[in-house]
Amino acid sequence: MNHSKFRLLSAAVLLTVSTSLTAQKLTGLEIMQKVEEFQRSTSDSAFNRMQLSTCKFGIKNSKITCAERPRIKSLESVGKNFGANLKDTKTVTIVLEPASERGIGMLSFAYDDSDQDNETWLYLSAMGRIKRIASGNSDDDSEPASVFGSEFTTEDTDTGKLEEYSINVVEDTQESGREVWKIDMIPNADQARKSRYSKTVVYIDKERFVSLRTEMYDQYEKEIKRLLSSKVEMVDDVWMARSLTMMNLVTNRLSNMAILEINTGINVDDEFLTQRTLSDVAFREAELQKLREQVQ
Repeated sequence: MNHSKFRLLSAAVLLTVSTSLTAQKLTGLEIMQKVEEFQRSTSDSAFNRMQLSTCKFGIKNSKITCAERPRIKSLESVGKNFGANLKDTKTVTIVLEPASERGIGMLSFAYDDSDQDNETWLYLSAMGRIKRIASGNSDDDSEPASVFGSEFTTEDTDTGKLEEYSINVVEDTQESGREVWKIDMIPNADQARKSRYSKTVVYIDKERFVSLRTEMYDQYEKEIKRLLSSKVEMVDDVWMARSLTMMNLVTNRLSNMAILEINTGINVDDEFLTQRTLSDVAFREAELQKLREQVQ
């Protein structure tokens, strides 16, 4: 079977599976488990290139636009799933540009088990040291850390631990012209003490199992952040959004993460997904070059 026919057959099978799942009466938890399952499949042995832009925003002609020149950063990210049933994920993300920030890196371990806190380390090249930072699931009293100075935080990028939430389908509705489930996610008592959000509302595409919109609320039930997903495309037979825009409704600032290249099935050495990659420049560059050669 040639490649194009195989891709068409795979797409047809995926559509059949998605249609079958939609026809079932799925619970909120089952829906979110499917969403995370598909997300994990695109982060396993993956090497991606991304552009992160941040600016103060305003509304012009009913459209959200930057009110200033955005700060733009080029990133490379490497991820791999591990642990029981490959439900945990290790990720290294390195800043390439601007030159003044080149080499700043972040290492994240996301665990599916609610008894194990996620772990994140940040390497500041100017200071030459690695610092462990608070995650959304940490008991640390400090605020979750910003991801490379953007409106995304470590809590926003955490995955797993769905059992720490009460998850319910509120209604069937539409978002961006698509049929979606509107789902409430309310943290349990333990998670509520660790999170800055009292509630998260997600809008899940019924056919593609992708979150198209996420609303985060504070303890006063006021929406403080909003995540909009767009440019949804099929990658390795799984739908994923290639553009993520996080809006901070308190500061009127936004950050957009554009995934420029997605490469999966890459041979990633386990040693690369360690703190050594953050601080050992020669090792990091040599290993990154091997990964780049795999996708050229």
